[in-house]
Amino acid sequence: MGKALIIGAGGVASVVVHKCCQVPDVFEEICIASRTKSKCDALKEKLDGGRTKIQTAQVDADNVAELVALINEFKPDIVINVALPYQDLTIMDACLETRVDYMDTANYEPLDTAKFEYKWQWAYKEKFEEAGITALLGSGFDPGVTGVFSAYALKHYFDEIHSIDIVDANAGDHGYPFATNFNPEINIREITANGRYWENGEFVETQPLEMKRVYDLPEIGPKDVYLLYHEELESLAKNITGIKKIRFWMTFSEKYLTHLRVLENVGMTSIEPIDFEGQQIVPLQFLKAVLPDPASLGPRTKGKTNIGCIYQGIKDGEPKTYYVYNVCDHQECYREVGSQAISYTTGVPAMIGAMMILTGKWKKPGVFNIEEFDPDPFMEALNKHGLPWHEDFNPTLID
Repeated sequence: MGKALIIGAGGVASVVVHKCCQVPDVFEEICIASRTKSKCDALKEKLDGGRTKIQTAQVDADNVAELVALINEFKPDIVINVALPYQDLTIMDACLETRVDYMDTANYEPLDTAKFEYKWQWAYKEKFEEAGITALLGSGFDPGVTGVFSAYALKHYFDEIHSIDIVDANAGDHGYPFATNFNPEINIREITANGRYWENGEFVETQPLEMKRVYDLPEIGPKDVYLLYHEELESLAKNITGIKKIRFWMTFSEKYLTHLRVLENVGMTSIEPIDFEGQQIVPLQFLKAVLPDPASLGPRTKGKTNIGCIYQGIKDGEPKTYYVYNVCDHQECYREVGSQAISYTTGVPAMIGAMMILTGKWKKPGVFNIEEFDPDPFMEALNKHGLPWHEDFNPTLID
């Protein structure tokens, strides 16, 4: 069917590579490319011998010319960007120059400011249309599956959706006093930023972690959830009919938040460079270097995640509520692909998004968020490829 260039070799990329190799009829050939080629080679070694042909390459994803040269050499049908969000635009530029479809799991962020906005990538819409290629933005879980869930709910169960509550709960325990489940730099930037939610046509800002609820979630029980801003709020507010309110909630334990407050109070979460013994260092990047690598948490993490969306709206003039969610077991993920569930729940939808484009189900010129496509084939693929979803038409998780 096709060839995929996978840029990145971290925890999520590892899952993407494993899952692509499970669908060799679609992913006949892949090239894993990263700044550190040895990481790519280690992945290749694990998975060589199957029907998917694997090769590796060294590339600096900040360098458009290097990316273009690699694309021209490998000639992929799609570029799967699971590198850092700071590199989205250089990879999109390389795809434009070579006229190759593009897909990522997180929106572009400027290196110096935590923005979580789509405007830079949406600005590429006309260029991608003119080039006749597809860019699929945010094909992870949140953003990603949460957008597919929203499109599915609107298509099948609502005439109008008035409110969406996205709930991302991780009840896993890795045994460390403090560690982050994905890139610490991105994770801590998200949590320490002001919260925001969408209501009546505008964003309402809150202090970091100001709003808290306790939700009793299927298979993991009662959890403290806190309101954060997350980028899919921006695209869902634009693309979902009738929307009046969207909020994003994430679980944090008191122990995690205490560690984070201390690190913040002593300046370790800052992204402002400081002078240290004649060198410029960014405290948050230094903190990332001393914290456990998220990719190393897989063998130690026990427990489950529950990520889903609660919808309230109208169908045939009557009020309607719908809750759709996935429960993922950290240890089962590790047994299958050698990673914990946080990487798994991002990596599987990344593979599925690429598969939707390669098989032509989601192929049209332009730049699109995931909820702008037909959700049905993606929802079917989630059940088939390791992220089965459950429905509840009378959820108790409503305030």
